[in-house]
Amino acid sequence: MPPVAILVVAVAVVFVLIIRFKINAFLALIVAAMTVGLLSPQVELARTMPMVAGRFGDVCGRIGIVIALAALVGFCLMESGGADKITRVFVRLLGEKRSSLSLLVSGYVLAIPVFFDTVFYLLVPLARAMRIRTGKNYLLFVMAICAGGTITHSLVPPTPGPLAAASTLGVDLGVMILTGCIVGLPMAAVGWMFSAYMDRALPVPFRETPGLSLAELEELANRSDEHLPGFLHSLAPIALPVLMITSNTVAQAVAPATGIAKVTAFLGDPNFALLVATVISLHMLAHQKRLTLSELAGRVEAAFSNAGLIILITAAGGAFGGMLVEAGVGKALSDLSKQYQVPVLLLGFLLAGLMKLAQGSGTVAIITTSSIVAPLLVEAPPPYHNVYVAMAIGSGALVGSWMNDSGFWVYKQMSGLTEGEALKTWTPLLAVLGFTGFLTVVVASTLVPLK
Repeated sequence: MPPVAILVVAVAVVFVLIIRFKINAFLALIVAAMTVGLLSPQVELARTMPMVAGRFGDVCGRIGIVIALAALVGFCLMESGGADKITRVFVRLLGEKRSSLSLLVSGYVLAIPVFFDTVFYLLVPLARAMRIRTGKNYLLFVMAICAGGTITHSLVPPTPGPLAAASTLGVDLGVMILTGCIVGLPMAAVGWMFSAYMDRALPVPFRETPGLSLAELEELANRSDEHLPGFLHSLAPIALPVLMITSNTVAQAVAPATGIAKVTAFLGDPNFALLVATVISLHMLAHQKRLTLSELAGRVEAAFSNAGLIILITAAGGAFGGMLVEAGVGKALSDLSKQYQVPVLLLGFLLAGLMKLAQGSGTVAIITTSSIVAPLLVEAPPPYHNVYVAMAIGSGALVGSWMNDSGFWVYKQMSGLTEGEALKTWTPLLAVLGFTGFLTVVVASTLVPLK
C-alpha cells in the first residue's frame, strides 16, 4: 500500500477507535502503530511488533521520569498551599484583571528549557487556585498556560524540536533563540485574545481533577497567608529546575567540553533538575501538613498513579510516529510537494501540520519535517534566512493537534474538561497560534530576509 494511503488509514483507525468506540487513547495509538507496520511493504511482518515496542520504549526512556516527577511536584505545590501562595503574590503584583497574563508569560518563559507537559503540570495548580480565588475565567487561565507554553516549546531551543531543526537546517542557535522569541510575541498576543474569547463563548464548569478535590481547593484558597509556605520556598520547585536546565544550555553554548560544562550537563539534565524540585516539594508538603514518612509515601503513590496514563499515551504516540517514519510517509509527502512546486515556507508548514495530525508529537513532526526539507534548501536556497523555514515548521507543528497528542490529554485530564470541551478549545487554540506564526514568518521573511 502507498505511504500516503497508509497515513490515511492509520489516522482513520485512531479516529474510529477513540471517537466511535471510546477506546483508550493508549490502546488506539498502539493499534494504529501496528496497523502502519502491517500495511507497509517496508516493514517486515515479523518485525512489526518489536519495532512498535522499541519505539515505545525509546519515548518512555526520554520522557517517563520527567513527567512522573513533574506530576509529583505539581501535586505537592497544590496540596501544600505553595501554588496558592504564588498565585496570591502574582495577583498582588499584577492585579486580578491580569491573572491570565501572568500565566501566559509564565508558560512562555518556562517552556523554553522545559517540556510543555511539565510546564502545564507545574502551572495548572496555579490556574485552579486562581479560579477558586476569583470565581471566574478558569478556561481563560488554562488556555493562557497552553498558549504561552506551546509557542516556545515549538519555536525556541533548547527544547528538542527547535534544537533539532536548528541543527538540521544549519541555523545558528543564537539566531534561532532570538527569532523564536520574537516570532512568538504576536502569537502569544493573538492566543491570549482568542483564549479570552473562548472563555466568554464556552461556559465550562469547574470540576474535580486528579489530585485535590474541589472542597480541598476551597479550603486552600480561603486559608490565611500565615498558614501557607513562604513565597521563595513555593517558587523554588518551579524556578530552580528552570535555572539548572538553562545553566547547562548556556554552558554548552559558551564553554563546551570544559569542566564547567561537564558539571552543568549533570546538574542541568531535566531528570536530575526535576528530582531536585521533587525533594524541595516533598519537604514543603511534609512540613506544611506535618506528615509522617508513611503518610508522605501514600501521597507520592497517588501522584504517580495520575502520571502513568500520560506517560503511556505519550509513548504510544511516539511509537505511532516512529512507524510512520519507517513506512516512508514523510518522503512520500515531500515528493508530492516537489511535484506541485509548493514554496518552501508553505511546504514546511504543511508537512509539519500533517505529521502533527498523523502522529501527535510536535517534536517528532518538527524533527521529521526538518529532515525532509533540508535537502531542498541545499538544492534551491531561498532568498531569506533558513531560520524562517525552521519557524514555519515549528508553527506548522502546532496545527492539527487532537486526541493523539499527549498535550491534549494532559490539558484535558489536568484541567477537568470533557473530551468535547478539550477539542473545542485546545485544537482551535493551537491552530490559531500556528497560522499566526506562519503569517508572521511570511511577513518577516519578506521585510527582513536576514541575507
